[in-house]
Amino acid sequence: MAVALVTGSGGLIGSEAVRHFAGLGLEVVGIDNDMRQEFFGAEASTAWNVQRLTAELGSAYEHHGVDIRDRDAVARIFQRYGKNIAVVIHAAAQPSHDWAVRDPYTDFDVNAGGTLTMLQNTREYCIEAPFIHCSTNKVYGDTPNRLPLVEQETRWELDPAHPYYDGITEDMSIDGCLHSIFGASKVAADVMAQEYGRYFGMKTAIFRGGTLTGPAHSATELHGFLGYVMRANMERRTYRIFGYKGKQVRDAIHSHDVLSAFEAFFRNPGSAKVYNLGGGRHSNCSNLEAFALAEKISGTPMITEYVDDNRIGDHQWWIGSMAAFQADYPQWKQVYDVPMILQEIYEANVDKWVPAS
Repeated sequence: MAVALVTGSGGLIGSEAVRHFAGLGLEVVGIDNDMRQEFFGAEASTAWNVQRLTAELGSAYEHHGVDIRDRDAVARIFQRYGKNIAVVIHAAAQPSHDWAVRDPYTDFDVNAGGTLTMLQNTREYCIEAPFIHCSTNKVYGDTPNRLPLVEQETRWELDPAHPYYDGITEDMSIDGCLHSIFGASKVAADVMAQEYGRYFGMKTAIFRGGTLTGPAHSATELHGFLGYVMRANMERRTYRIFGYKGKQVRDAIHSHDVLSAFEAFFRNPGSAKVYNLGGGRHSNCSNLEAFALAEKISGTPMITEYVDDNRIGDHQWWIGSMAAFQADYPQWKQVYDVPMILQEIYEANVDKWVPAS
């Protein structure tokens, strides 16, 4: 039986990868020790998602509560399945700028060291398996903030004549900029995944994600932009806006569209491929625009608080280009846009995200 090995299998992209590849007929092995609960508190726990996967998929899913920093434990899993592993989807990470500053050792050990552990075991036990690495657009550091942005009523924007108007491409430099501690650990992982592709000839894809989202997100303030907008609105929480007048722009891609991209690479893999992964011009919004959409969907006004200082390394404007991926995989099509995403998040959580009594 062909096996899909998924790290971070309780998280948004990991859990959707489990379902997606199980739906393709693969046996799925998940690795997730619910470190999100340690990072962000009990509300961010992914245990509920793991329980749901186990109930939905039965024997098609096998879960391992293993820490990807535990080299021996990870190696035992790879040894068990060996060349039956047909694809590795590495979605586990420490995902927060703010948290990384509090504990740089853990951030680097999880993001960089954990990725190296996964790459080396893939090389040793299933070198032909495509390796899909979930990187981040934060590898570009604050370079996007040097773009000549124009302030509009609800957002910052580029002039339509600018080369990056349709989306920032992979030729943007990752050097000579401020990354944040989190961004630096993800750069290390990103480059290592590229190197294993070039140096060892492995089939590696590095997807530099923008805002990856969907209803399976355990949304919390420090991670999960659109999910947390909707959650704050529905639970009557105060949403803190960090700088840029709330006009900072993010592109957002639904987990369904992410997984269809992963499947395309799985079916026709290359080596050391680097792709930006986001909503592009098809799906993007500012904080203010997301608030307006959330209010329209729920019928409830947002409660917000403005903080003058933006987060270190945070992008003022990010719309990524999917042109490189679409050139290699012209059959891939993006389905969801921001209004569809927020509506689905609302409907999936309407009975769960309620105001505290």
